[in-house]
Amino acid sequence: MAAMTSSARPLLNRRLAEFGTTIFAEMSALAVRTGAINLGQGFPDTDGPEQVREAAVRALRDGRGNQYPPGPGVPELRTAIAGHQQRRYGLEFDPDTEVLVTAGATEAIAASLLALVEPGDEVVALEPYYDSYAASIALAGGTRVPVTLRPHEGAFRLDLDELRDAITPRTRLLLLNTPHNPTGTVLTRAELTAVAELAVERDLLVVTDEVYEHLTYDDAEHVPLATLPGMRGRTVTIGSSGKTFSFTGWKVGWVTSAPELVTAVRSAKQFLTYVSAGPFQYAIAEALALPDSYFADFRASMTAKRDLLSAGLADAGFTVFRPRGTYFVTTDVRPLGFDDGFAFCRALPERCGVVAIPNAVFYDDRAAGAPFVRFAFCKKDEVLSEAVTRLKA
Repeated sequence: MAAMTSSARPLLNRRLAEFGTTIFAEMSALAVRTGAINLGQGFPDTDGPEQVREAAVRALRDGRGNQYPPGPGVPELRTAIAGHQQRRYGLEFDPDTEVLVTAGATEAIAASLLALVEPGDEVVALEPYYDSYAASIALAGGTRVPVTLRPHEGAFRLDLDELRDAITPRTRLLLLNTPHNPTGTVLTRAELTAVAELAVERDLLVVTDEVYEHLTYDDAEHVPLATLPGMRGRTVTIGSSGKTFSFTGWKVGWVTSAPELVTAVRSAKQFLTYVSAGPFQYAIAEALALPDSYFADFRASMTAKRDLLSAGLADAGFTVFRPRGTYFVTTDVRPLGFDDGFAFCRALPERCGVVAIPNAVFYDDRAAGAPFVRFAFCKKDEVLSEAVTRLKA
């Protein structure tokens, strides 16, 4: 039955009119229809540590989290998050007032922007950006101002002068992502120091998406922005268990910040999911206490997968931007005779049985992202090897 409406006004909120079905849904459906290997959406094809999965089962059986957990998150997880931040980065957070558990990082991003941005505020974000950033800014009534990471000497680089020029009297907030999806860039300590000095100088809030904090490669160092001078009280740091422990379906994320910022974000979050993932929260509390060897082994495994896929893509004729973080490889398809990543990705499953994502969906300036295509390497080695074989053929 057709929807009934008394006027010509569109049914969808105008703030969301520019956002259709996500590219991830489109390409995943194409993978299913064609039987292609899905290197598009960033989810692992194996589960994380067995002891963490068993911790969730134990919580279910013990009746922990089967009913509504506390709004800010179960105390065990909030304590574990605070312990992780202190142990890894020397950041001290009060589990009761400075930690908030969310339904994944996506809710943390949405709640932060809904809480901190008002209509007319400008939000400066690094482009290309994860697609929920633009939607969350729009829902908050803000105006997104992209600062583009541009390819230079085999990597995508931030132009600090361009960042400074993007800030106006209407700028309320900087939205950063490092390690950066989709480009694999990891902002250096020097770059982040310059960002911090700019935020202090212009009295800006900063939301940092650091969900890939444990996935840095070679000599790349993850530096939480909140560790830099003047930033702890103005930075909302977002973390997530999905990328670190390979349980993306559990949707357990978190926010750490100063009490007044956490209170603001919680005020928005309580009207989104209110609470979620009760038993899984207890399991992730145990996961965060895993020994350093787990994180080292995880990084080594992902490094090997990155190298396998990167080499295969280069052999197949792509220009490869070797990532220093995340589990994505960005490529340039122009050496293969294409200049339109959308057309390339829509044809790829039929041509060789592999699915990828066109980076242009992550840009306001679609032309700037047109030739770039992203592949995920968080898959079994045999899956990556088969994908490489198909791409070479």
